[in-house]
Amino acid sequence: MTTRAVVVGLGHYLPERVVPNSEFEASLDTSDQWIRSRSGIERRHFAAEGETTSDLATQAAKKALRSAGLEANDLDAIVLATSTADLTFPSAATMVQSAIGMTRGFAFDVQAVCAGFVYAMANANALIVSGQAKRVMVIGAETFSRIMDWTDRSTCVLFGDGAGAVILEAQDGVGDKTDRGILSVDLNSDGQYRDILYVDGGVSTHTTGYLRMQGKEVFRHAVEKLAKTATTAMEKIDLSNDEVDWIVPHQANIRIIQGTAKKLGLSMDHVVVTVQDHGNTSAASIPLALSVGVERGQIKTGDVVVTEAIGGGLAWGAVVLRW
Repeated sequence: MTTRAVVVGLGHYLPERVVPNSEFEASLDTSDQWIRSRSGIERRHFAAEGETTSDLATQAAKKALRSAGLEANDLDAIVLATSTADLTFPSAATMVQSAIGMTRGFAFDVQAVCAGFVYAMANANALIVSGQAKRVMVIGAETFSRIMDWTDRSTCVLFGDGAGAVILEAQDGVGDKTDRGILSVDLNSDGQYRDILYVDGGVSTHTTGYLRMQGKEVFRHAVEKLAKTATTAMEKIDLSNDEVDWIVPHQANIRIIQGTAKKLGLSMDHVVVTVQDHGNTSAASIPLALSVGVERGQIKTGDVVVTEAIGGGLAWGAVVLRW
């Protein structure tokens, strides 16, 4: 027998405020058509004044618990992926732990920017496979609206806020690709590309900072690296393209999503797309898309799902799982 980390619950939360592309026209040299044509984004959600990343994460966490039919103390751990935690410390994960009434186990944050949820899933999978935890909640949550330069039309129109959560549970499998749960993981990073996507401030430099991005360079790396990491993860379990039911990619840009699907030899009919409604929500984008994909009736029990993401670092990776 092999221990697998199987999804048993999920949920997502989006702030109430919806910001259409047209809202940017009053302050920037841009238009709804310009934003749509370059990114596929039509609208995004922004957190309210005083609404924090841990607040969004808590709402998603509560929905995931209800979905799984579990109580907070049924969890052994929380792994929260974010680049926009409420405070320098403590972790946003411990804030969620308290907010949902979890009084046991442990909680910690993972920071890998837009690849954060993939990295968090990999960590949770390792905890379960090693026997250190039976149930782990994995959350991706961001308030990127807090780190936008509202004078930079090349970045501020692309990002949004939100949170998504999944609960992984240890279950027995036979040890091959027919098992439910996480089947393979591939993680990568290369710090020499850190200057093409970063925030120009932080605690150690005593500055706040805004997101900076070289869009063309990020695009060039994204399609190639996302297709490669997904392929590598699939090869680890001898999974062919025609066995994949759904690609659930990081929702950054529709052209990146389309380019990656093409490189993988899969039609867009097999891709869950939410970027038009959420924008780029960084570490929250994959769990948001998973939750929406299930709500839509796209992702069903037994489906093979490939998730892949790339973010600042550069950091990128993929997780293959059977739903």
